[in-house]
Amino acid sequence: MTDNPTPEVRPGAFLLELVLVPVSDLDRAKAFYTEKAGFKVDVDVSPAEGVRIVQLTPPGSYCSITLSTGLQQMDMPVGSLRGLHLVVADIEAAREELIGRGVDVAPVEDAGGVFYAWFADPDGNTWTLQHMPWRK
Repeated sequence: MTDNPTPEVRPGAFLLELVLVPVSDLDRAKAFYTEKAGFKVDVDVSPAEGVRIVQLTPPGSYCSITLSTGLQQMDMPVGSLRGLHLVVADIEAAREELIGRGVDVAPVEDAGGVFYAWFADPDGNTWTLQHMPWRK
């Protein structure tokens, strides 16, 4: 699904590869995540009447997000997701890139050597850019 090779699923592994993001308007959310946040569309399907599933992947990530409607088992309060982390190599560059696309990103905060910058989607689901300088 991503441009990266898929990681091997080894015995005992529990790979997190999909996170559900509760939104009120799939088209608006899809536009935000693709045009502003730079995610790639992997899937946009309507497998049954009243059901739509949109799967998107952040650049370089193995984990994707899903926006959906019409699936009761995936129903969550809109805007209730908090603090998903997008790990970046250069937080200032990543922040400026998002700001350049129209995302309102908070200033970078230093939390004891780990750096964060917060933003939200149109429904209020929150995200943070995270930079750990020692991580390559």
